[in-house]
Amino acid sequence: MASLTDTADSKRRDSDSAASQDSQTAAEFINSQLQLEADAREALPYKFDTCTKQLGPLRQDLFACITCNPPPANPSDPYTPAGVCYSCSVACHGEHTLVELFYKRNFVCDCGSTRLPSTAPCTLRINSETGQKGGVVNEPCEEKNEYNQNFRNRFCGCECDYDADSQKGVMYQCLGLGPAKDGGCGEDWYHTTCVVGLDPSWHDEAMKKKAALAESTAGNGQELTTSPAEDDGDAIDVEDGMPTPPGFPHSDDFAGFICYKCVEANPWIKAYAGTDGFLPPVFKRSAAPSPQAKFEEKEDQKESVKTIIAPVGSSQKRKAEDDGTDGDVEAKRARGDNDTEIKPTSTTTIEPTSNGDGATNSSTKDELPSCKISHLPSPPTEPFSLFFKDDFRASFCRCPACFPHLAIHPQLLDEEESYEQSLSHSSAASDAAGSTLGSHAGSLLDRGERALSTMDRVKAIEGVMAFNHLKEKLTPFFKEFAESGRVISAEDIKAHFAKMRGDEGPAGGEEGEKAGGGEEDKRREQGGY
Repeated sequence: MASLTDTADSKRRDSDSAASQDSQTAAEFINSQLQLEADAREALPYKFDTCTKQLGPLRQDLFACITCNPPPANPSDPYTPAGVCYSCSVACHGEHTLVELFYKRNFVCDCGSTRLPSTAPCTLRINSETGQKGGVVNEPCEEKNEYNQNFRNRFCGCECDYDADSQKGVMYQCLGLGPAKDGGCGEDWYHTTCVVGLDPSWHDEAMKKKAALAESTAGNGQELTTSPAEDDGDAIDVEDGMPTPPGFPHSDDFAGFICYKCVEANPWIKAYAGTDGFLPPVFKRSAAPSPQAKFEEKEDQKESVKTIIAPVGSSQKRKAEDDGTDGDVEAKRARGDNDTEIKPTSTTTIEPTSNGDGATNSSTKDELPSCKISHLPSPPTEPFSLFFKDDFRASFCRCPACFPHLAIHPQLLDEEESYEQSLSHSSAASDAAGSTLGSHAGSLLDRGERALSTMDRVKAIEGVMAFNHLKEKLTPFFKEFAESGRVISAEDIKAHFAKMRGDEGPAGGEEGEKAGGGEEDKRREQGGY
């Protein structure tokens, strides 16, 4: 008997253990639901109920739908690119294969236009024919939209197809000085390796060298910072765990960059390389095997110039002159080798004129602003990318000869404003609460209460009564487990609801018969739930 009792206890313990593994407390269930809602808010934090087409050209986050508009296998075949806004990417193309293009300027959403098939209508705009929301197809597209290779899921100078899962290394977006049809890049994205002219496979080789060096230094406790490269004697800098190719600046040293394509399409901007607000030129190795030597040659040219370069911060020079001291000139200014007098930048002087009585009309001289870059040495002719700092816009010359170059690129004059969708109600409520998981703000319960308050009064009362009826049925069930100390499993809940419906086991049949039903009544009762 003892052995039979032990066996029964063992089976009971195994059963309780299995039930415990397949069960969770109410608090655990609520927390899991809140976590799912938080993940959903993180993935889709913004509202997606309004298409941006009615707002006109914007600098906005764009997506290319590969499902609706697949690029041809042959790159030379004709292709009609298209881009959709954030809202349409979710509401109209949510189940499609999308490529995020990030921000593009002066773009109007193409969803529901002739650039996309009629099988993919815009569900957010009003149909002009029906007057109803949705079903918008074949509307005229925006002729001023500019497209580049990104819209066919192709990026960088290496023209690779982007795959987020297999992509290696870091990519930076060019500021963009003109569309691809004019020789620019159209705000393309570039690998760090491709900017300096290295093969994309350099990243894999650098990671192998880094791993090999880590193994060799693990025994002596040294920390891995750089590893020697075999090519050109350069060192592989490691930044945030990712190798930085030689010649590419550190991410803390620049705010953005203009790619070699855009620089070549706008050669006037080459003169600013190495001046205030800009880093030295970053050459493509294929065009300039020794970028540093090229920059040193440019610095030597600066040393031979006997006239001072007028930078934006020329007020420091004036202050030094006023004090009567030979204050240090900034490193980016040119200076003479000897004590030769440095002449100020040339200015146009308006001499005072005299009237008929011999008196002068003015006792002062009015000076027109001079060109800041007219005395700079000739820039390199090899292709290079131009990296800039946060304050680079203040360094541009705005003289009558230079300003027209800036006027056609407003992004060089002022920082651009980018359109951003409003946060969804649940995301905004969670942010206001200060914690995503520490509050029920924006939860299903919260939204259910809001929906109940806006319902028709009769339906709301019926809903509350149904909820109370369900509560009365469940209270004894939960009380039984609470008194016995047992854990409620998923099977227990399923069995209880089956019993409430009367569709399981003899007990259900007896309960139906007691209610005066029998088999026919049980079927009718089951259909009613």
